[in-house]
Amino acid sequence: MDILTLHEITKSYKGRNIKKHKGDMHTKDRYKKNIVNKGNNCKEEAFEDNIYKDMDSKDKIALQNVSLELECGIYGLLGPNGAGKSTLMNIITGNIRPTSGSVLWNGTDICGLGEKFRSIIGYAPQQQGLYNTFSGRRFLSYMASLKGIPKKEVKQEIRRVLSYVNMQEAADRAIGTYSGGMKQRILIAQAILGSPKLIVLDEPTAGLDPKERVRIREQIKALSGDKIILVSTHVVSDIEPIAKEILLIRSGSIIDRDTVENLCQKYGGCMDLEEVYMNIFGKEESHVSVDSI
Repeated sequence: MDILTLHEITKSYKGRNIKKHKGDMHTKDRYKKNIVNKGNNCKEEAFEDNIYKDMDSKDKIALQNVSLELECGIYGLLGPNGAGKSTLMNIITGNIRPTSGSVLWNGTDICGLGEKFRSIIGYAPQQQGLYNTFSGRRFLSYMASLKGIPKKEVKQEIRRVLSYVNMQEAADRAIGTYSGGMKQRILIAQAILGSPKLIVLDEPTAGLDPKERVRIREQIKALSGDKIILVSTHVVSDIEPIAKEILLIRSGSIIDRDTVENLCQKYGGCMDLEEVYMNIFGKEESHVSVDSI
């Protein structure tokens, strides 16, 4: 049985000192020129001529001593914006390195696996890394070569994943002509190329209509027998029926981990996972932080 282990993962980002003087408009200041009232009575905030500002000088902790052990099954990663979900996924996939701690695959640090890790993992970010001039088929062929899939297997593998996401008819169209939902499906298709043992999906059903959401959810469930699948989503109802466990993350720390049934019991006898989520994170989701603008 495959095991993914995160051992005391901490990730911090260096703060920046920003100094501005007369005649030196920092890029961020341009956003101060916001329209306050629309229409004929538009008003703009005035710039100060002499500014000295020291901000973000302290390190920001994105993840703090996160330790996890995941076996085969589907795990839902839930938390408000800024909780550390994206950082955690990028560390697991090897896109960024932690400040301290390690990610192990069956006891081996993923940094030591090198190119072999590409064949182990499949990752679907939120509509990033797409080439709009490529057709869907060409994009999948390119990703297959990066994953080291043998050339003799590529055509059959592409047909398999296109069928999985119901994209056969649009495969030879340019990705730039795809709708948001179609782009999401082609990203899922590339994530499962080569039948990886570890699959990380960031908002996999974003932009899909209800019928496609249910279809993708059931396909994810069908994949999970011998794979570790981590799904980050804000559509709680998409992960609730299929998750082995839910991981709740806040301010860079995993605050709880359990089955949906047990979480509902823990947090006041909630009717469903969405109620659990709102009980825990409702206040954080009720406003938009300055950092997220």
